[in-house]
Amino acid sequence: MSAQPATTPERQQPPGAPGSTDDGLQAGLKNRHLSMIAIGGVIGAGLFVGSSAGIAKAGPGILVSYALVGLMVVFVMRMLGEMSAAHPTSGSFSAHADRALGRWAGFSIGWLYWFFWVVVLAVEATAGAKILEGWWPQVPQWGWALIVMVILTATNLVSVGSYGEFEFWFAGIKVVAIAAFIVIGGLAVFGLLPHSDNEGAGLAHLSDHGGFLPNGPGAILTGVLLVVFSFMGSEIVTLAAGESANPQRAVTKATNSVIWRIAVFYLGSIFVVITLLPWDAKSIADKGSYVAALDSIGIPHAGDIMNVIVLTAVLSCLNSGLYTASRMAFSLGRRGDAPASFARTNARGVPQAAILGSVVFGFLAVWFNYQWPDTVFTFLLNSSGAVALFVWLVICFSQLRMRGMILRENPEKLVVRMWLFPYLTWATIAMISFVLVYMLTDDDGREQVLLSALVAVLVVAFALVRERVTAGRGPAPAAPSSPSGPTDPTPKEPAAP
Repeated sequence: MSAQPATTPERQQPPGAPGSTDDGLQAGLKNRHLSMIAIGGVIGAGLFVGSSAGIAKAGPGILVSYALVGLMVVFVMRMLGEMSAAHPTSGSFSAHADRALGRWAGFSIGWLYWFFWVVVLAVEATAGAKILEGWWPQVPQWGWALIVMVILTATNLVSVGSYGEFEFWFAGIKVVAIAAFIVIGGLAVFGLLPHSDNEGAGLAHLSDHGGFLPNGPGAILTGVLLVVFSFMGSEIVTLAAGESANPQRAVTKATNSVIWRIAVFYLGSIFVVITLLPWDAKSIADKGSYVAALDSIGIPHAGDIMNVIVLTAVLSCLNSGLYTASRMAFSLGRRGDAPASFARTNARGVPQAAILGSVVFGFLAVWFNYQWPDTVFTFLLNSSGAVALFVWLVICFSQLRMRGMILRENPEKLVVRMWLFPYLTWATIAMISFVLVYMLTDDDGREQVLLSALVAVLVVAFALVRERVTAGRGPAPAAPSSPSGPTDPTPKEPAAP
């Protein structure tokens, strides 16, 4: 790996100031913020609006699809947790890839991840605007998208604490809503809910209407393709942990709890849906799985209730997306892989330029969505669609290298360990690779994989050429090791002669 630049970005708030981290960010996230970010990070809008398509394809077997993807995410998060607990940083897996695989890897996956989230900003802003326009049609859809983006940009600009507070309440609403859905729906399934319009069939709907796999075992893999992207976002807590008072504790706690979070919120809620209603019920396709389930029980205004929950999930995703994109841009700037202005923090410890730079591209993507939705914006969507899987692959390969580096340099920091290393790491790589290859057999998936791979190849090629050109100019002065250990890729102040 080439040497890191030794120059340190300017900032008004010096590192090491009270309440700040070593890189100048404000350590403003409290334990309750991080706990809710960790829980809410796995509950995206895709769970609410996309599960009906998976149920239609796989029937009750969609539970296996969710379990397989959930298991894959648990393994990936365990690997990421191992690296992030040892070396918490705002760049998370990008910084780990920089150290473990080479500067080209950290550069490439960092920018691809940033690209993914700025496109997500446009998707979620448009989704939220559609709901709001339905309630208040006096304001056009583009106006609502603008309002939502401006408000959440302002939230992120104020302080990391304001981001954490908004996300605490957004995620809290999602968590309470799903918990209530599971409890109420579970009682109705077994006929224990008073005044329910659904008599409750117990577990009968898991096997009637064609059996557990009505469309055959292959439908499980089709279901995997439909649900895999609803899990993106679980890694956000490892970026946010860098702005907390005790990053190692936050990462360890989030990593250890990911199993029950996925089991309860994904498998639990989907189990309730497919036991309350036959998988091929017309209402699931027409209304969406959660609205159909609530309607079957007799919950009044189920559609409006779900719209409120989906809007909350959308706003949560927007809030976290902007935060995540800006922190990745900040980390890239710190490593000399983005404009130097992205690496500067203001007096409140906020990377203002990184936030504004990210939101400008987010606004541009929103504009593309309204101007050329079927051409330019569709290309943006498809060319970022498989980035989630690329990120997970990079995390796996980074962990293969980082385990030995941590053991050699800071063995006491190996407080989270990947199980059955390296066998489960290689098994996870095989699982993710299989999903990518299987996507090539699906019409929609094929376009996503090919376009995403094309963009990834271009970014990697640029990174390698850039690295070669930089090396040709002579080696940069090596950055001294940071207080957190020599594997921290973030440049620090040069040591005094």
